[in-house]
Amino acid sequence: MNRTELIIATAIVLFIAFVMGWFAHWLVHRFVRVGQGEMNDLDTMAQQLHEAEEERDQAIAYYQHREAEMTTQTNQTEAELRAAMDGLREARQEAEELRAYIERMNAG
Repeated sequence: MNRTELIIATAIVLFIAFVMGWFAHWLVHRFVRVGQGEMNDLDTMAQQLHEAEEERDQAIAYYQHREAEMTTQTNQTEAELRAAMDGLREARQEAEELRAYIERMNAG
């Protein structure tokens, strides 16, 4: 094989590789191409996703606000319970002191 034949064979191989690459590129873009209907569907889905995210954010904010209200209400209820228990304890102590006083007066 002389030099001219080698150059021609190399040129043919490179041309065939180029054609195969171009065909593969065309084939990939032919199957991957997105139509207008699909773009409209994608736009609709994106809008729905955006609305769902906004609703989720609103729900999270509502539940955080509601949790804060419930925590405040629980703290107030616990404070009232402690005050009632302290009053009951003092009333029991006072009743016990009065019983002891009455028993001393009846005995003495």
